[in-house]
Amino acid sequence: MNPLRRIVMCFALVQISFVVGTAASEKPVMNKTDLFEAGTAGYATYRIPGMVVTNTGTLLAYCEARKSLQGDWGAIDIMMRRSADGGATWETQRKIVNIEGKVTQNAVALKQNLAQEGEITINNPVAIVDRQIDAVHFLYCVEYARCYYMRSDDDGRTFTEAVDITGTFEKFRDEYDWKVLATGPGHGIQLRNGRLLVPVWLSTGTGGHAHRPSCVSVVYSDDNGRTWRRGQIVVANPNPVNPSETVPVQLANGRVMLNIRHESQPRLRGVCTSPDGATGWSKIVYHEQLPDPVCMGSIIRLSERPGHKKNRILFANPHNPDDRQRKNVTVKLSYDEGESWPVARPVEPGISGYSDLAVGPDGFVYCFYERGSVDTSHYRPATLTVARFNLEWLTDSRDHFE
Repeated sequence: MNPLRRIVMCFALVQISFVVGTAASEKPVMNKTDLFEAGTAGYATYRIPGMVVTNTGTLLAYCEARKSLQGDWGAIDIMMRRSADGGATWETQRKIVNIEGKVTQNAVALKQNLAQEGEITINNPVAIVDRQIDAVHFLYCVEYARCYYMRSDDDGRTFTEAVDITGTFEKFRDEYDWKVLATGPGHGIQLRNGRLLVPVWLSTGTGGHAHRPSCVSVVYSDDNGRTWRRGQIVVANPNPVNPSETVPVQLANGRVMLNIRHESQPRLRGVCTSPDGATGWSKIVYHEQLPDPVCMGSIIRLSERPGHKKNRILFANPHNPDDRQRKNVTVKLSYDEGESWPVARPVEPGISGYSDLAVGPDGFVYCFYERGSVDTSHYRPATLTVARFNLEWLTDSRDHFE
């Protein structure tokens, strides 16, 4: 064959391969995998999903494994599963928190008959990926009374011995005499300046479920998790009523936005911003496009200029403006830093509740959420499921990750 013709044909094949590859990558993709199933491995149900993608692209999915159906105050462990191939396969679940010695149960739960003697609650796991030191930080609570910190330096395979950081929360006492504390849940974030940030909520434990009344604040670290400090109180009951589980994102202008669960009417997600994620919080605003049945939500940045052509933020929660039923977990997309949410697509139209969002290095989105219920009279998830999808699926191919 003529050498020039061979070169032309090879170049044409390269062009065809590129076009085919590009077209394939732009096809809408959505698939789901059940990661934790109620009634397996000795646990009645699994709840409170959290997920992060490490610096190497490993997925870490973690949750509360509840031994009974009695609720937040029963015997609960923290479980994790890992995937090193974008969610195609997952390692077997394993318990990542081990409590040794005697644990004092929270008196407010015992007083309200919410807990049984000897049943220890480990709750509200939160992971943060650290881009500076290539680590995963992990916070969790015990009996809604103490908070612990540990770290993984090997993509979640192992964790350091836990350190008690409850002293950070004690610094709220003069301003808010809490009896119940909780981190997140979901995931925390690292700001551009390296600050690690975790939203928290506190309660005096005198009201319903010993979780009310309540206030919202943050804890943060400026030394890669070695020490932790408290932020200013963001909002407190009764304005709004019983604010609690809160999710953070850093905006393109550097400010930090919190998206807040609460029990006020109208049932719309509350939004506050701060210049540094710890102080100077703005007055709460209720977002008309973010109705909420009083449930955890999730927020994450998908892309930002100049590395990408568009700024994009994702939000997920049960989109149900009619009542308090947890159903229709929906992912929404904002192009203007959370001012508006013009794109919305249901991930799970049926019974569904808590969720957490993560983004892979290839732009694929992971929504780890509670799906179905094992009890028709109460909300108790049947599975924790991860939905993996791309921007083409979310936008009906009107937008592409670039």
